Amino acid sequence: MFSDLPELNFRRLWLAGRKQGGIIQNSFKTPQQIGPAGQIHTCNFYGIKATRRETPALAQRLHRKEIMGMLRTSFICCWLLLISGSLEAENWPGWRGPRGDGTSIDEGVPTEWDGATGKNILWKTPIPGKGHASPIIWKDRVFVVSCLPDEKSRVLVALDRRSGKPVWQKNVLKADLETKHSLNSRASGTPVTDGKLIYVTFFEAAGGMVTAPNVGSKRLITPGQMVVAAYDFDGNLAWRVTPGEFVSAHGYCSSPVIFQDLLIVNGDHDGESYVVALQRKTGKTVWKVARQYKTRSYVTPLIRKINGQPQMVMSGSKSIVSLDPRSGEHNWKIEGPTEQFVASMVYDGELFFMSAGFPTYHVMGIRPDGTGDVT
Repeated sequence: MFSDLPELNFRRLWLAGRKQGGIIQNSFKTPQQIGPAGQIHTCNFYGIKATRRETPALAQRLHRKEIMGMLRTSFICCWLLLISGSLEAENWPGWRGPRGDGTSIDEGVPTEWDGATGKNILWKTPIPGKGHASPIIWKDRVFVVSCLPDEKSRVLVALDRRSGKPVWQKNVLKADLETKHSLNSRASGTPVTDGKLIYVTFFEAAGGMVTAPNVGSKRLITPGQMVVAAYDFDGNLAWRVTPGEFVSAHGYCSSPVIFQDLLIVNGDHDGESYVVALQRKTGKTVWKVARQYKTRSYVTPLIRKINGQPQMVMSGSKSIVSLDPRSGEHNWKIEGPTEQFVASMVYDGELFFMSAGFPTYHVMGIRPDGTGDVT
């Protein structure tokens, strides 16, 4: 349990073991206790439990002081919990796992561990820097990103899943440290992998300062651009691109998703916002769609097949939309219901569910079969 761990002043990553392996979660993201596939019993936002009776936004608001204390980090530790030594388990290739909704088909998940006694803990590995991104797993490798503030470096780290030993560390980007919200980090975007390449994304400051748009109090922030890069499993750079500009008083976070031969990245921010699809092998832009309201949000898209056709749904930029992930074309759109969004959407086979946000809180169930403006 969280309360059983000996210290709470550093970021934790852990591998929740199963009879045939496990999946890694991050205490600052949305770890979940999972039942059968598609059933979510409890979820945690920023390490704070939220049940079906408590919206994620409410959990965040109620425990903001606790969250801020936990984010004063000086290093990262990895915790690996395994019931057996077998690594034959479902890969956890990106944000919220193989289906993008936090579910797993694996069984035998341990429900408790103890850092003091070592119960259900196989290894613990210190990782330099700070970051809120979740780790990902593919077979015998664990990958996680971090920011090294003193070196102004953003790095991708590979670990051996069985032992926790570092395999390699690559410097993805070296740039001035951007301004950000106190609850954000400079390595918040969770990587994703297709088993051949690992895709990462960071913010690169452009130099200078600008007045922050869309904020209640006037202040200066760092403008810049999105950087997306791909590395192979040996740590070799395959490609690196800058798909567009980015500016936000809250800083940067975007977790890429994979669809067919595309890598799709959400570029919602307080400037010329966009969603962009890159060719996975080369990084070349395939399509790029402008966002109407140019408002920061940090939602990872969710892709599902509806009536035989793929839909990519996401909230953000004062709206909820369904796009065709093959082209970026709109299927349907809902105006509002609020301004800014963070939580990923989920789907139960009948409805998409959305929770938000700021400045007002909402939970919605949405039928996916509409067209055009379905507000």
